[in-house]
Amino acid sequence: MGTNLKPNNEKTVKTATLVETARESKHPFSVLDRKRSLSRLEFDVFDAIREAVPVVGAAIEKIIRLVGDFTVECDSMSASTELEHFLKNVPTGACNRGIASFIGSFLDSLLMYGTAVGEIACTQSGRIAGLYNAPLNGLEIVTGDNPFQCQIAVKAAGGKSVPVKHMERILMAAANPTSNSPLGHSILDGLPFVTGILLKIYDSIGTNFERLGNLRYAVTYRPQNESDAAFGADRAMEIAREWSAAMSSKDGVRDFVAVGDVDIKVIGADNQIIDSEIPVRQMLEQIVAKLGLPPFMLGLSWSTTERMSTQQADILTSELWYYRNILTPIIEKICRGFLRQEGYTSDFRVVWSEITLQDEVDQARARLLRAQAEALEREEVK
Repeated sequence: MGTNLKPNNEKTVKTATLVETARESKHPFSVLDRKRSLSRLEFDVFDAIREAVPVVGAAIEKIIRLVGDFTVECDSMSASTELEHFLKNVPTGACNRGIASFIGSFLDSLLMYGTAVGEIACTQSGRIAGLYNAPLNGLEIVTGDNPFQCQIAVKAAGGKSVPVKHMERILMAAANPTSNSPLGHSILDGLPFVTGILLKIYDSIGTNFERLGNLRYAVTYRPQNESDAAFGADRAMEIAREWSAAMSSKDGVRDFVAVGDVDIKVIGADNQIIDSEIPVRQMLEQIVAKLGLPPFMLGLSWSTTERMSTQQADILTSELWYYRNILTPIIEKICRGFLRQEGYTSDFRVVWSEITLQDEVDQARARLLRAQAEALEREEVK
């Protein structure tokens, strides 16, 4: 069994090292500061955003779960039974089984990078052996001979690209693609700049708390006369030792006793930490608006009303159906390949589960009102 989308890394290519003299950013995701324009395959920026801002990762995981499950109904009972067993047990990795695992990873790539590529891996005899999610950083995707085709090549050692042999086995989807490119747009497009500002604020908060929250003391000794001044250095060293012993005592709180004019102040006690609530909320509002999830689903307790929450749930439902419509052809291609392999020609349908984002009481009331409206329409017809 083999797959056409695995990169060939047999040789190691040495490249020149670039030296930068600019000052490095303090926070660990400095790639967001250096990146101002994104090319389609620079996925390290999106990975850094997801790792740096937990809200982004939580939103992507919630969208994957909210898209929900599906079943496949066939006209033939025997075909339906075999297809159900295949979809539950098809290998999708070293440790995972089932098409749900494959679709989850496929949708994760689609949300993160705007494009997802998978493959129906087959044995030498041509039977389906598993489903494989390909890493996009090892692929080159370009438009084909006509606007309804695309060409995929695997990056090999030495900078060469090897075209994929069996394009009929490739599973590819793109979110919001442009007319001149087969690649889609990530839901994180436009967030590197905003995320960079947010991380700078968080980094400054940590630095300020390190300076002001962890107290530092200034102990000043002022000699009273010439005799004290003659031994000022020795007394200062003795005061420093006693002060260190008092601060580092493991037996609890310990008093510090000194003779003479000794002044003790907390360093930075007169300073105030800048209030970051408003700028942080402004950045998070931009991020949440791009992710498309209501704030309350991400643990953000912003002011909202019951009517607003209902409208947000309706908008989210339309977003989830958009992703379902992208995934449905992928699922159909997998099912069609298995059924044809087993000799079945019967039709089938992908049936998605109900999206339940609202209260069951509201749904029951909506069904009641719909039934009453249909009954009134029938009476008018009579």
